[in-house]
Amino acid sequence: MKKLALRLNDSDRIYLEGYVNKGTHSARAIKRARVLLLLDAGKSVKESAAIAGVSQATVYNLVQRHRQVKGSVCRAIEEKARPGQPAKITPEVEAHITALACSKAPSGRSQWTLRLLSEKVVELGYVDELSHEAVRKCLKKVNSSPGRKNNGASGR
Repeated sequence: MKKLALRLNDSDRIYLEGYVNKGTHSARAIKRARVLLLLDAGKSVKESAAIAGVSQATVYNLVQRHRQVKGSVCRAIEEKARPGQPAKITPEVEAHITALACSKAPSGRSQWTLRLLSEKVVELGYVDELSHEAVRKCLKKVNSSPGRKNNGASGR
């Protein structure tokens, strides 16, 4: 079993023990803290991974990250923010979709459909592509529905 040389100073050890035992932290961060404590206690990579419930690759990555941040256990166990995919529908596009949904329906139609709206938004060049489901979510967000008659009556 391969052992990684990882020695924590007393203040880091106390910090990690407190981190694991109390407070509200993400489960992933607590597992990382536990791995560092296990490695410091002399456990192997395989043992640390099994005890903490992570993969061996996670253990290696964590040790590498700990070294990259020059021993800062806080920065080693916390996750960096992930940017994610940028939203396709910007507030400006939402405004265009809402305005279209509130406008007069195309000729030959009594009302806008979600598919017609998505096609028109693409045709007008507001976005390159847009699903009818994205249009539905956008309209739901602004509490609108194409063709819905909302005159205050309950409809019963």
